Amino acid sequence: MNQLLVFICDGAPVRGEIVSIGSAWQAILEHRTEPLAVRKLLGDFVSAAALLSASLKFDGTLIIQAQSKGLVSLLVVECTANLTLRATVKLAPDCGEINETATLSELLDADHTGRLVITLDAAERKPGQAPYQGIVALQQDDFSGLPKPVNSVAEAIMLYMRNSEQLDTRIWLASGEKNLGGLLLQRLPNSSGHSHLDTDLAIEGWQRIQLLGETITAEELLTLDPETTLRRLFLEESATAGVRSFPVRPIQFACRCSRQKVADVLRMLGEPEVDGLLAERGEVETICDFCGKTYTFDPVDCRQVFKTDLLSDATRPASKGH
Repeated sequence: MNQLLVFICDGAPVRGEIVSIGSAWQAILEHRTEPLAVRKLLGDFVSAAALLSASLKFDGTLIIQAQSKGLVSLLVVECTANLTLRATVKLAPDCGEINETATLSELLDADHTGRLVITLDAAERKPGQAPYQGIVALQQDDFSGLPKPVNSVAEAIMLYMRNSEQLDTRIWLASGEKNLGGLLLQRLPNSSGHSHLDTDLAIEGWQRIQLLGETITAEELLTLDPETTLRRLFLEESATAGVRSFPVRPIQFACRCSRQKVADVLRMLGEPEVDGLLAERGEVETICDFCGKTYTFDPVDCRQVFKTDLLSDATRPASKGH
């Protein structure tokens, strides 16, 4: 299963999404060897990225990036408006053994240094136009004024949605070795852009849908297809107030790395730096952090990189590797 389902609760008013990811998740894990807790963290962020990307209203990419001085130094998930995704994670060099029950706070927020950055990058931007970016710390202030740790990806995303988007959002996520699953519920704004705070009916509807969402289990998220999950959660709601679902959308793994992009990086490094690598190793080799694909540039390849104005001339098939 690699599917995402969007639905609307007419009587609430609430929109929702259900995601189930199978082979696309396995493709991400194919070249990964991180401990269980890190894979679970990555999986939750992958599901969250798919859920958030479903509402993109432009051709582009949603990028979730988390950085810290903790056990996980960098985590990146990218999902396009077409629901193609890729992901990578890097551990701190001195991370040591990681407990399989480690929380997001323990992995990403050592010394309260963790930051979550969500970027919306349009495929076509005007010159000088920067992508939209929202940043939140991975802590919440409690009533004592002291930082309260965020211990799950769901908490982190809900914190982002509340602080950056001003949208009431509930998220449930589940990660396994073979499958991922997620459920998102979001309170719809009214025509003025504000949440429906003005009617008791709307408030009651939002609370009722949340209570139904809270009955979902991790096992159901990991094993049921989105349409079955929708029926399981909201069958009674459909009979009374109406739940409308839209056609299921496919999700797939897709890496955007290419030999041309590696050639571009070599140009940015500069000819002296590349010549030094060639003198030391006889060739320049790089491995994509997202898909594990290897790109090899021999001396002839590298000469082409710096002797032509067209990157396409510098990207002939390698004599080995990819």
